Order: sequence, then C-alpha cells, then structure tokens
Amino acid sequence: MAKQPRILTGQVAAITGGARGIGRALAEALVRQGMRVAIGDLDLELARTTAAEIGAGTTAFGLDVTDRPSVERFVADVEGALGPIDVFVNNAGIMPLSHFLDEDDATAHRIIDINVHGVLYGMKAVLPGMVERGRGHVVNLASQAGKFGFAGGATYCASKFAVVGVTESVRAELRLMGATDVWLSVVMPAIVSTELGGGLSKPLGQKDIEPTDVADATVEALQTGRFDVWVPRENVGVYALSSLLPRRPREAIGRAMRADRTLWSIDAGQRQAYELRAARPVASLEPGDDGPAQLGAGTDG
Repeated sequence: MAKQPRILTGQVAAITGGARGIGRALAEALVRQGMRVAIGDLDLELARTTAAEIGAGTTAFGLDVTDRPSVERFVADVEGALGPIDVFVNNAGIMPLSHFLDEDDATAHRIIDINVHGVLYGMKAVLPGMVERGRGHVVNLASQAGKFGFAGGATYCASKFAVVGVTESVRAELRLMGATDVWLSVVMPAIVSTELGGGLSKPLGQKDIEPTDVADATVEALQTGRFDVWVPRENVGVYALSSLLPRRPREAIGRAMRADRTLWSIDAGQRQAYELRAARPVASLEPGDDGPAQLGAGTDG
C-alpha cells in the first residue's frame, strides 16, 4: 500500500470500454480528480458522444481490444494526444450467459477474446513504457465471479478467474524486476446496476451496486495502491470465511443465500438487448429476425 494518498491531478488515464457503464463512471470519476482522460471503445461514435458529455478535455478513440495492433494504436494515440499514460484501466468486457452445455463455441471465443486477451494486450501495450519511466498503475476489471464459480456463466467466470490470476502473476513479476513503483489493482465487483448486470438474481442480502460505487473504489485504489478491490468491500469477508470451510458446507451456504442462482435464474427478456449487442461487434450490420438490419454494439463494462 502507498504510505500517503497519491495526488492524481494532472495525470493521464486511459480506459478501455469507456463509452458506457462502469467505464463511463470511471471516466467521470477520474475527471473529477483532475486527471486528463481518454476513453477507447469499439463504438467510436458513442465514445465521442460520451467524451463530449463528460467534457474537461476528455478524448475518445476507436478501440478493438481483441486486436493487439488496435490496442497498441490506442496507447500510442492517447500518449500522442495527452502524454505518457499514468493510469490504464482494462475495463472492456462482456457477459453473455447460458447453460454451459448450450453455449456455442463462437460465444465462448468472444468472451475469452474480449475479457482475457483484451486485458493481456492492454498490459503488454502499456506496461513497457511504465516500467521504463519507473511509474504507472494498471487497473484490471475482474469480478467476484473471478473468485467464485457461478452456474449459468461458466466461461465468463473462467475469464474473470484468468484476469485475477494474470494480475497476481504480473504483480509478482514486476516486483522481481524491481519495478516497485509500477502498481497493479484488480477490481472485483458483485452485480452492478448496468446493462451487463441486468436481469440477474441477487444473492440474499446483496445491496444494489451502482457504477459510481465501482468508480469510487477504483479511485481509492489509485490513491492508496490497494491491489484487491472488492465492491462492496465487506464481501471479502464472505470470501475469506468460505475459503476456510470444506466444500459441502461452503456450497450449502451459497445455496441458502441463493448465490448459486445468481447467473442461472435470469430474466431472459430483460437481458435480450444486451445479449444481442454483446454477441457481435459494432461494425457489423446483420439482418435481424424480423427483417431489417440491426447494428450490434461494442463492449460494456
């Protein structure tokens, strides 16, 4: 942990998937801290609209996190416009849900490409410059689904376990390299009130979480150097307690809290628009079931 809260004013931040949801809330929170912010998104038009609405010099760039040259171009464009990146947030992600045996391979590949490769490409693009400069902070958006496996979202959970694991590993590598002033944080929210989190069943006792709650927790991590960022923070206690229990009682507690049905018992109608948008990139126009061409959209943090 940093000994004193860091001053973020004047620093440069870049956020992937920043046009909506958690990404937008993060951009707004960082601007309030006096940071110079750039957002990247597959939906460039929406990203530009979001940047204009946030104001304060927020800039927008097109970004496909599944394509490493696109990620590297995003980093270069941000640094060309604003200067060296101090904070990089790997926020872009999708959560299509289905029973594992019903999931098609194209959906599984898309989840892994965005949620895992997108994070890997982001770190590989931005960390060399941070290591060379001897400063910087990368924030990877994971989920509490990266600590617990939930029925109905097996591949999504796998992708978030991967994000937690790679962040842990790279943190260890940076320390062995002597890059002690290059920081990493992994943010793990529960269900957030965004389009991505719509139509889900909350566990008993789980309070509503807004994108601003995730943004505020991320700002605190940037100020203090906190690595594990649980939203809400008290859920770390549930994880710590469950880790001490044998599997059967741990699973029994999950069933009693109805946590086992969080991604299983969903409102498919409420999620339909999101699922369609997450299934294909913004650049593609494909015929809808009812005839007219429909425009898919980009990722949503």
